[in-house]
Amino acid sequence: MTITITRITQVNEAALRLPNQPFTRFGHLIVSYDNTGWHHREQLDPASSQQTFPEEDYQLAAIDAAGFALGAFAGQQCIGLATFEDDFHYNHYLYLADLKVNSQYRRHGVAKQLLEVAGPIAEQRGLRGLCTIAQGSNLGANRFYLASGFHIGGLNTNDYRFTSQQGDTDIYYYREF
Repeated sequence: MTITITRITQVNEAALRLPNQPFTRFGHLIVSYDNTGWHHREQLDPASSQQTFPEEDYQLAAIDAAGFALGAFAGQQCIGLATFEDDFHYNHYLYLADLKVNSQYRRHGVAKQLLEVAGPIAEQRGLRGLCTIAQGSNLGANRFYLASGFHIGGLNTNDYRFTSQQGDTDIYYYREF
């Protein structure tokens, strides 16, 4: 299977409508910090569940104003999408705002390819790495970021305080070039 990673422009902006598909939640990444740094452990859930994120209404002009988007294509079909924001210049990281891959193409390296293509673009913009956020309850995403060379750089325990996901956390990830 040949996958092509391409920047999203007016020519292929329909790729921005790649639908969100269910993913499996099967555990949590538990994060702690002490005087030696960040630590983590996995906690598997007694039962797995499916979740699908709400659809976005991405507009190319807004994405380009904040950064850029990359699409992964199998032939003419968009099978993966990554959106990036580079208005985080104060910390010199390119922010990965969204990353999704069509369910039938997951675990084939598509997400890693999207991140690898983003690296040189970020460097051309004077940035020194990538950063992103994953929910502590999405163990699959956390495993992916750790396996892709990211390290934990922060934990937020307040984002979900007044929501139906109360008790969940956001884990902040960083990867330098």
